[in-house]
Amino acid sequence: MNRTEARPPLDARPDRFKGYRGAARDLLDRMGVGVWSEVRIHTTRGDFEGLVLPRAESADDRHVVLKLATGYNIGVAVETVTAIEETGYRQAHYKIPEQAFPETPGLPRVTLFGTGGTIASRLDYRTGAVIPAFSPGELYGSVPELAEVCNLRTEKLFGVFSENMGPEQWIALAEAVGEEIRKGVDGIVIGHGTDTMHHTAAILSFMVQDSPVPIVMVGSQRSSDRPSSDAALNLIHACKTAGESDIAEVMVCMFGPTSDQYGLLHRGTRVRKMHSSYRSTFRTVSDIPLAMVDRHAITPLRPDYRRRGEREVKVDTAFDDRVTILYYYPNMKPDVIDALVAAGYKGIVIAGTGLGHVNKQVYPALERAAAAGVHVYMTVQTLWGFVQMNVYESGRDIQERGVIPAANMLPEVAYVKLGWALGHSHDREEVKRLMLTPVAGEITEREPFDGYLILQGGLPEVEEFTRKYRI
Repeated sequence: MNRTEARPPLDARPDRFKGYRGAARDLLDRMGVGVWSEVRIHTTRGDFEGLVLPRAESADDRHVVLKLATGYNIGVAVETVTAIEETGYRQAHYKIPEQAFPETPGLPRVTLFGTGGTIASRLDYRTGAVIPAFSPGELYGSVPELAEVCNLRTEKLFGVFSENMGPEQWIALAEAVGEEIRKGVDGIVIGHGTDTMHHTAAILSFMVQDSPVPIVMVGSQRSSDRPSSDAALNLIHACKTAGESDIAEVMVCMFGPTSDQYGLLHRGTRVRKMHSSYRSTFRTVSDIPLAMVDRHAITPLRPDYRRRGEREVKVDTAFDDRVTILYYYPNMKPDVIDALVAAGYKGIVIAGTGLGHVNKQVYPALERAAAAGVHVYMTVQTLWGFVQMNVYESGRDIQERGVIPAANMLPEVAYVKLGWALGHSHDREEVKRLMLTPVAGEITEREPFDGYLILQGGLPEVEEFTRKYRI
């Protein structure tokens, strides 16, 4: 939004009452202000200064929304307002101009694929929702620091929220990544919504093998219009990793701590989104991250990663989407499994309790599923730890009914790998071989001693630690 030289007459302003109705619209009309007016609002609870924003069409009629100088939005209750003064006016410009990325000799060549999500988004004032809207070129317009990191080519593949990503998009993305690698690019960055980023990172780890360059997935927890947005820094970290890192794997690059101290690079098959809103939402589970990254350096945290090299990338996009995850709960009935089999599913990943258990009620359904040719794999809903189905009698009974333990694969990783495996074969032994043969670290020989760290707040020693290191 840019300030205009003069305030147009009220009746000439576009969308003066956009989204406002009832009491809120009457108030704006009576006070001689509207959307995009800079105002000072006097209320019974104090004075507020800011910019009047449009409201979502579904919003109530009892509040006026202001964007404060801090960048945050507040709602001012209509019944508390005693007066409003207009101090200025701004004309809204939603679109960030696209800019041709400058070519700098000597910098690595990176391709940024856009798929949508919060890192490529803006606020839609019609609905009040964040929608995919920025093209990758617009991202450069908003993050010019990228030009200091790499020579960037951008291509928008999709414009969807991550919950709408699926096999169709995974296959197209894998093929696009493979094609770009064959052209000789130094690294790939994929802008992606965070909600299902770990699913896409996992399936790309199977669909794009032997990559000679880094493939870095990146998103943001806070949209670009918010002061607390992590979009710009995550993009800078991801592009630096793609262009300079020696780690040639599929990775997720997001904030490490909640502050902007550094980012973490997580292996694509061992990472999971663990908090709905924290910027440090992604965690490596049952292992440690691959590396730390900031504006100045990439610091590996472990030596066992695939390095850059002269290799021919292998793109293998076989996928059978007749797979599902079944989260076990007490008193689960056998008809749940029977319904999946009847619906034509060919693969079921169970997130079982403890070491990989379900109740005896579903045993007959498991037998029927196996007899119908359905491939059933067991993971653990604890996330950390291995499936151990030989410890208790119940685990051995479940195995006898055709369920195969999936070691320490995360449930979402086992889900996409089973779809990938079934895309190659439906032979039980061949599918088992594909599932239990590690491809990209989805199964590890053991968990490191520091691969399971959950800091429990409230304990004196943890409080001391967090105060000292501000994690």
